[in-house]
Amino acid sequence: MNMRTITFNELRKIKDSLPTGSMHRIADELGLSVDTVRNFFGGHNFKEGKSVGIHLEPGPDGGLVMIDDTTVLDRALEILDEIANEHKQVSEE
Repeated sequence: MNMRTITFNELRKIKDSLPTGSMHRIADELGLSVDTVRNFFGGHNFKEGKSVGIHLEPGPDGGLVMIDDTTVLDRALEILDEIANEHKQVSEE
């Protein structure tokens, strides 16, 4: 299990960069509820979703987010890499 610290604004930027349907895709691939994935990116629906092992500390850029398990973040970054590679291939054609 990997631990990582990033700013809340960085985490939100990653979320906002994901294509439509990515929350559902990540949830399906990892066997999580969609609300749990949303909670990872700063949502607060703990009635339907679970806590996801992130800890917030106030500070600049929205504060720091300490992530206990980077699995959701890693999957989101992989999706963004897929999109970047698709765009690169299209521009090369």
